This record gives sequence, structure tokens and C-alpha cells, in this order.
Amino acid sequence: MRPKRPSTMSATGRGAAPKKQLPPFPRRQLLILALCRICEPVAFMSIFPYIYYMIRDFNITNDESQISFYAGLVTSSFTFAEFSTSVFWGRLSDKIGRKPVLLMGLGGTGLSVLLFGFSLSLPVALFARALGGFLNGNIGVLQTTVAELVTVKEHQPRAYSVMPMVWCLGSIVGPMIGGALAKPVKNIPSVFLPGSIWDRFPYLLPNLFSAVCVFIGVIIGVLFLEETHEEKRWKRDRGVELGNSLVSCISKMKWNRARKSKCPEEQPLLGDSDEPLPGYRTSENSPQLATTQGPVLQEPLSLAENGQMDVPRPERATRPTGIFNRTIVLIIITYGILAFHTMTFDALLPVFLSTDPPEHRIPTSLPFRFADGFGYDTKTIGFILSIQGVYSMISTFFLFPTVVKRMGALRLFRFISMSYPLLYFATPYLVLLPDNLRMAGIYGIVVWKCTFSTLAYPSNAILLTNSAPTTLSLGTINGVAAMTASLSRAFGPAVSGLLYSMGLESGYSGLVWWATGLVTIAGAWISFDISEPRGRLDEKEDAESDPISPEPRASTEANQ
Repeated sequence: MRPKRPSTMSATGRGAAPKKQLPPFPRRQLLILALCRICEPVAFMSIFPYIYYMIRDFNITNDESQISFYAGLVTSSFTFAEFSTSVFWGRLSDKIGRKPVLLMGLGGTGLSVLLFGFSLSLPVALFARALGGFLNGNIGVLQTTVAELVTVKEHQPRAYSVMPMVWCLGSIVGPMIGGALAKPVKNIPSVFLPGSIWDRFPYLLPNLFSAVCVFIGVIIGVLFLEETHEEKRWKRDRGVELGNSLVSCISKMKWNRARKSKCPEEQPLLGDSDEPLPGYRTSENSPQLATTQGPVLQEPLSLAENGQMDVPRPERATRPTGIFNRTIVLIIITYGILAFHTMTFDALLPVFLSTDPPEHRIPTSLPFRFADGFGYDTKTIGFILSIQGVYSMISTFFLFPTVVKRMGALRLFRFISMSYPLLYFATPYLVLLPDNLRMAGIYGIVVWKCTFSTLAYPSNAILLTNSAPTTLSLGTINGVAAMTASLSRAFGPAVSGLLYSMGLESGYSGLVWWATGLVTIAGAWISFDISEPRGRLDEKEDAESDPISPEPRASTEANQ
């Protein structure tokens, strides 16, 4: 009879985990990944404060109620294009590695924002945004990279709060930049003169700032971001070697200056050499941690003929055949629904706040028939969105790790999914508040939405990662998840813009919000059909806690 094992900590936080020595938290590589990532939300979010006015300047229509529809098309063009290539980028990352795909995505973002800044018509703006979506598949690849960096469940709450926090930080900077730098000739006339390039292209400056951020992100990625792919991370990376050399040179210069200032008469007897041997890495993904991150190396390190360190590769893992079991499919569906309604909120809120009160009052018949607007300018909207980003960052960093440890990822995701419909039902009633209470009401709704988003997204990511049978399937799984989310994010702004215009014309300004609330009900229903994920990390824990069993037992859902 097989002896009983002590229960281990599951993704839902049930049971008590036995004390064990954990591998070091991959702090350095997550920081580098965050520095590469932050430029993308800056570029993406910077357009929202001015997109309404940009569409109006295109002179497409004289009916201002139609502007929200075209603004939704511009926002959706990126995600429609991203949807069409997400699986391709995910599979490509499985073949050539995560790092090259991430860097190509950053390059595509930089090219896209530059072209968008030079847009003077709707077709050019649509093409620029679509180009960025075609060339960027980083959503799924980023999730895969984080999953490969984090090898134990105890690190997941911290690790999976990093990328949402980075997005929140970008959500602070992006709207501030977009709102402050759009139309610089009008807003900063002392610096930007009429008749200059900034007058001809009034929305170039915020996009130029975004392009510079992307360029910096590419440089950081080339020099310091390490490959995480199980089979590709053993290959030599000349970019990382150059980055390590630069860091070593700077450290030497500082050390020599400090030493000379203290003891100028002392001379070193032997030359110091702090540079690592070529081909050898010293951060979280190095061979010295292979016992905690992958298969155990069976051969000693040796020098090749060219004098470089010859790092033996682990045995190649078998690629799984049945990747998409029922649990994974349901998690991806709920991820798509989550992306649909949160993107709808993000795209609709600036338009909602920009809309002027109707010239001719439409008869009000509560609780459903009413129409009004706020008429806020770009600076006010940019400030509101930045406050949203600040709160989201704080919530992600402090709230999510604590709550997910107490409730577990699955229970937390179900709770948030159940609570979303009330948010969308209440939002349109903000226009009925007195003027002195409107801003307080807006901030209340924003805090409400941000709290839910910062808890829902990383919970869903943890569930999806823990359901993967092996690390080799992560790229494909996250690629399909990113494709689903991109399609949802594409339909969200497009459909919401159309419904918002219809609602304003008919006097039902809450139409789009209530329709979105119905979508969230479907997401809540499906979330209760998700079973407890069990994948590669559970098998690893079973193998570590059960010395009697010679092999990790197969995933219970791998062949479903």
C-alpha cells in the first residue's frame, strides 16, 4: 500500500504546504522583462485622451455621435491584426525562442506609433494601428516567459503581479503623455510655434515620445534579457555577453575610482578579472540552477576547442500531443470574455467623458431612458486615466498577492467574475449625478473597475499556466489565449462604439454598458465550470514529495 504524502499547496491555496527550500525568486530577469514591457502600454494607452479629437480633426462626419464609432474602429484595428498573428508568434517563439519574438514585437510597436503620429486621415491611422498588431505578438509570449521563469507555485502570486503592475505604470505615463503632448502648438505655444511640423502633425509628439521609449526597451532587451525557452536558453547569446561586459566595465571603473581615492599608493599584484566566461550566465536561468528549473545536467562542464564553456544541454522533453484539455479551453474562453469587457470599458470611458451634453435635451424616463455627457477636455481625461493607473499599480502590488494566497486563484477569479455585472450596470448613471458629485462618482467607478481587473487578470494567468502539461506547450497555449483575447479586444471597442452611438441617438446612453454587463454574466457562468487545474508544477511537486514513486505521474487531464 502506498504511504500517504503530506498535502501540498494547490493553486487555490487549499491545504498547508510543507516547508521546503525554494529556488531564488527570478527578480533580475523579471525586472528586465518589465523594463522591456513598459513601453508598450505607454504607446497603447497614450492615444485614449486624444483619440476622440483626432477623429474629429479628420473631418469624417459632422455628426459627433458617430465619432465614438470611428474611435472604436481605430482602437480595434490593432487588436484585430494582433488576433490574426498571435498563434503564429506563439508557435514561432516555440521554435526560435522567446527573446527574438519579444524584440521583434517591440520593433513593430515602435514603427506603428511613428506612423500613427504622422496620420492625417482615418485610413492611415487604421493602417498604422493594424501594422502594430501584425508585428506584435508579445501578450502570449510574455505570459510564457514569466511561466518559464517561475518554477514553483509559491512564487506565482508575486511573479504574476509584475506584468499587470507594469501595464498599470504604463497606464499612468501613457495617458499623461498623450493628454499633455497632443496638439502642442495649442497647449504649449511658447515652445511649439504655428506653422511648424508640430502644427501640421498635431499628434506626432506623444507618439514620438512612445517611439523613444520603445527604442530604449529594445536596447535593454538585447543586452540583458535572457532566453527562457527550455531548449534554446543554452545557446550562446552575444547580446547578453555584451551587456555583461558593459556592466563589468562600469563596475570596474567605479571600483577602481573608489580604490584610488582611498588608497592611491596600493597597486594590485594580480589583474582582476570579474568578467564571466563566454557562454556562461550568472542570473536566474543559469546552469547552476538547473536542478530547480529543469532536467538535471548529467555531464560536467567542459571547454570546447574554441576555449568557450561547453554547457551540456538537458535531454529534450517530449512534446505533448493533447494540449487543449477541457480546463484549458474554459480558462481561455473566460480570458477572452474578460478581455472583451475590460477593453470595452477602457476604450469607452474616454469617449464617455469626452461626450458633450446634447444640444437638445431628450426626454428622460428613469430608470433606463436618459442621455447626457461630461464634455471633459484631453488634459482632464488624461489625468483621470493616470489616476486609474496609479491605483491599479498599488492594487496589483499590495492587494493581489495577499488576496490570491488567501482565496486561491480559482475562487478569486470566480468571485470577481460574479461581481462584474453590477459595475457595468451602475456606470452609466454617473451622468445623472449633480455636478459637484460627478468627479467623485467617476473616481469611485474607476477604483472599482481597477480593483477587479488587477485581481482577475493575474488569477486567470495563474490558472492557465498551472493547467499546461509541459513548458514546451506554453508558447502554443498562450498564443491561442492571446489570439482569443485579441479578437475580443477587437470586437469590444468596435461594438461598443456602435452601441454607444445608437444609445445617444435613441436616448439610452446606458445601452452599451448594460449590454456589456450581460457578457460578464456569461463569463461568471463559465467560471464555475472550470475545475481545479493540474499540470506540470503539480507533477513536479508530486515527484519531489514522493520519493517512492520513480516518475512523476501523468497529468490527470492530459489526455482528456
